[in-house]
Amino acid sequence: MNTPRVDFLYLNEQDMIDAGVMNMHECINEMENVFRLLSSGDYIMGGVNDNSHGMLIDFPDEPEHAGMPNNGPDRRFMAMPAYLGGEYRVSGCKWYGSNIENIEKDLPRSILMMTLNDVDTGAPLAFQSANLLSAWRTGAIPGVGARYLANPDAKVFGVIGAGSIGVSSAEAIIDACKELDTVKIYDIHTSTSELLKERLNKEFPALDVQIVDSIEDAVRESDVINLATAGDANPTIEKEWVKPGALFTVSSSGDFDPDFAINDMKLVVDNWKMYEAAVNEDTYPYYNPTMGVIGRQLLDWIHEGKMTSDIVTNIGDVITGKVQGRESKDDIILYGLGGQPVYDVAWAYRIYQNALERGIGTKLNLWDRAYQAR
Repeated sequence: MNTPRVDFLYLNEQDMIDAGVMNMHECINEMENVFRLLSSGDYIMGGVNDNSHGMLIDFPDEPEHAGMPNNGPDRRFMAMPAYLGGEYRVSGCKWYGSNIENIEKDLPRSILMMTLNDVDTGAPLAFQSANLLSAWRTGAIPGVGARYLANPDAKVFGVIGAGSIGVSSAEAIIDACKELDTVKIYDIHTSTSELLKERLNKEFPALDVQIVDSIEDAVRESDVINLATAGDANPTIEKEWVKPGALFTVSSSGDFDPDFAINDMKLVVDNWKMYEAAVNEDTYPYYNPTMGVIGRQLLDWIHEGKMTSDIVTNIGDVITGKVQGRESKDDIILYGLGGQPVYDVAWAYRIYQNALERGIGTKLNLWDRAYQAR
């Protein structure tokens, strides 16, 4: 019996741009939909508890075999699979390789691709360039947090880390916080701060965009502070710098005093079950400041007996009204987030639908009726 023809859509980076991958407002809306599905449980990721960030390949410090790469900063391969229900009802997987030394070769630190599959047959629907997709969905997650957790009259926004994720996060938070009038940027590389300042001046001319000289300057008097650093950067945040009512959106590592964070801040995460999965996959300490996410820091504090998980709130439960997010104007909130493949699946699916509607991309053939399944 001949098998039916199977085609899929290939979308290169320009195709993704043309199909709307950099539309931050719509990406925030899409991520909000994802959090509603997370709150209801209509999703599956990898791992033994169906909530794993992904499956990792890294390398030994001293390989035994000729030609095998040795360990290095952010040197890894990772597969991030997920099924997402609701209006999506699709499966997908983001696959990438990463090496901090890529930057010296004028390449991105990580190079990513995304596959979408029909959930019934398993046939591929799309194969997509995913660097912009991943950066924008990552940036949109702080935007969702700012929608629901920032004070509505927030005016001053501090940016700590102005790389690609800092850029997309800044655009998302500016979209979410309608009363902002000032942006303060700090990055260890002044040239990176200058690039973000130039971009924001062009896109948001009404804002007063400033480059500041320290993390402290970025935090003091800021209503929303976004942390998006990489590598060895692990910005220390001192309690006395923090304004009452401040919201921290943290997609990277951050050095917060545990007494301050546990006793004086409201702790909100994107999906606590994803961090619990790390207990089954790794060993204590779960948090790595070099490439850490703050939810894993909470795991360490639980392991050390400093806190319990019942004080951690999921943003999806805030969105769906199961729990209250901000309870007062003076609440200081720490919103920790890590990459979840459900984000990639949702945004990839929306861009795929846009591409079909607009005739964007290249249709490729996997097989046709002339071939027989083996």
